[in-house]
Amino acid sequence: MRGTGPPPRHAAGHREGAAGLTTHAPQATTRAAVLPGSLDEAVEALAAMPAAVPVAGGTDLMAQVNAGQLRPAALVGLGRISEIRGWQYQDGNALLGAGLTHARIGRPDFAALIPGLAAAARAAGPPQIRNAATLGGNIASGAPAGDTLPVLAALEATLIIAGQGGARREVPVSHLLAGMDMLGPAELIGFVRVPLLHAPQVFLKATGRTGPGRAMASVALVLDPARRGVRCAVGAIAPMPLRPLEAEQWVASLIDWDGERGALVPEAVHAFGEYVAAACVPDPEPAPDGTRQQLPPAVLHLRRTVAVLARRALGRALS
Repeated sequence: MRGTGPPPRHAAGHREGAAGLTTHAPQATTRAAVLPGSLDEAVEALAAMPAAVPVAGGTDLMAQVNAGQLRPAALVGLGRISEIRGWQYQDGNALLGAGLTHARIGRPDFAALIPGLAAAARAAGPPQIRNAATLGGNIASGAPAGDTLPVLAALEATLIIAGQGGARREVPVSHLLAGMDMLGPAELIGFVRVPLLHAPQVFLKATGRTGPGRAMASVALVLDPARRGVRCAVGAIAPMPLRPLEAEQWVASLIDWDGERGALVPEAVHAFGEYVAAACVPDPEPAPDGTRQQLPPAVLHLRRTVAVLARRALGRALS
């Protein structure tokens, strides 16, 4: 089964800022920069300047500027908003500020909290990128190779989006990434709510020749003993992370949740990898005459890569 919805739909003439707002971004020289001190002030600044682009770490935004793809008329900087740069516990969940950097998420104290997300953050490029890139920016940019995205999808995280007048609304991260529920004008991702599973989580990626640290394919896998479930998300191979739901349900039914979880036979672990890969990189549709075409070599290699990552992730989680 492929993902939970169609690829993201961005209106023509719009760009995504690094902190989570889809705004008009005309090709003009930047004339204004605002540095609000709170999330609500940032929202109001965006409402007052419809052409402004929000910026936190700026890693994606500056890449667009340097490539000549974007010339924002104004910027709303989010670096001074302390409320979105930390986290807190909330009813069995972690409430993560959208301004958390990958470097902060990758530290040992955070890894003890959400190990899969910490592993993804540590894998997200060189130190200078991790020191600047933020969780909210990774989500808002929605780049297919974003390392945190499959982990958030597998964890079934929820976004808390700030709007005008102190309004807050909640959206499953998978809905935003799939384009099912887009950010409106003068809205920002404020926080990310992640369930604390207290169970194994694994993130793996293959980089190939796609550039330093850039994923060719990635797999996030988490065990959820309370719900007797396995959740897996495959990143970088489609516009949004893909959840192979049937493969998840199949392997979860084989696990002895009350006994030795690691007792799954190697053949089942191998079959899970193949199941995930076939769901996310399917065979071509039959031709009108009924003949079946072969996958191109590059796509076949991608499918094999996904299969290897998925079975390794499951093996590590069960061990």
